[in-house]
Amino acid sequence: MTSIAVAEPGPTQFRTTEIAGTEIFYREAGPQDAPALLLLHGFPSSSHMFRGLIPRLSGQYRVIAPDYPGFGHSGAPSPAAFDYRFDRLAEVVEALVDRLGLKSYVLYLQDYGGPVGFRLALRRPERVRGLIVQNAVANAEGWNPDITASMGPFWRERNAETEKPFADLLKPETTRFQYTHGAARAERLSPDAWTMDQAGLDRPGNREIQLRLLHDYQSNFAAYPAWQRYLTERQPPMLIVWGKNDPFFTLQGVDYLKQQVPGAEVHLFDAGHFALETHAGEIAERIRAFMARLPAR
Repeated sequence: MTSIAVAEPGPTQFRTTEIAGTEIFYREAGPQDAPALLLLHGFPSSSHMFRGLIPRLSGQYRVIAPDYPGFGHSGAPSPAAFDYRFDRLAEVVEALVDRLGLKSYVLYLQDYGGPVGFRLALRRPERVRGLIVQNAVANAEGWNPDITASMGPFWRERNAETEKPFADLLKPETTRFQYTHGAARAERLSPDAWTMDQAGLDRPGNREIQLRLLHDYQSNFAAYPAWQRYLTERQPPMLIVWGKNDPFFTLQGVDYLKQQVPGAEVHLFDAGHFALETHAGEIAERIRAFMARLPAR
């Protein structure tokens, strides 16, 4: 791989703004006139998951990483005050993008960032310069079948019995598992990651927020055909950087993306669901090379 010169990183700014009646927190770094990267986090994390990536990219790019409502340092209004669906999360991020004046960007999609980012791409495809996909899928077969088996009953009828597997996702031991499972470089795992996530999950009222989003995840399965059409028709430049030991998303998700976008560049890492925790340096290097090849906008 050709080495890409790395500019001195700029400081990360920690900002908040009010959108849809709630405070939205986001991290921002890099020159205002540089090509933009919009980093979209997964469950149960926040922009905190990008804390090791942002400094590695901010010397050359304008990097923005928001927390969705109910996550991280953003506000967590009650479900009576905010409609927790993936459509609404995407609307909030789109409003932030408009407020910050971003005319084009590369989307970084991880886990929940996939459903949010694909919605942004479908709404404003002309803005998307490319996609960076890290453990996010666009097909049902990309899921671990043991997990999808529990989804149907919960989606058909939510009750105490059917929601139990999803309520278990909110427990401290499961949060830690998401980071530790499949991580070959365990010594690089910071306990700050799962401790930060769990603090968010444990906020009063957050259990119901998360269960509503998990129940709405069926809307993403329903949207897969639209996302697939976007990929095949638009053929966006795509970089796939994937933790191959992910307990939730399988390599069939990678294969499918590659089938839809044959020009996609794929790099598999000996890592789990949150590959940035152990491979941020290698992933940043791939991103810089990918960004350098994109046509100017």
